[in-house]
Amino acid sequence: MGMCLPCLGGAAEDVVETPEPETRRRQLADAAEKRQKENVHRGIKNPESVERKKKKQEEMERQEKNSTSTGGGGLRWQVG
Repeated sequence: MGMCLPCLGGAAEDVVETPEPETRRRQLADAAEKRQKENVHRGIKNPESVERKKKKQEEMERQEKNSTSTGGGGLRWQVG
């Protein structure tokens, strides 16, 4: 009474096989990475352009930092 056996009435077709734990972990990691990428680029029409501008800005900041840390190289203005 109350027993469910796969041999009765095609119940074996209803059984869902779960993947191996390693396969499942990989699928979850891929899904998480996909969601993260979608969230980063949400609302941006051209994400490549944004990345290029960001890298260019970082490069300019790095050059500015290097020029000020080397002790000059900049112009001095005299007000007089």
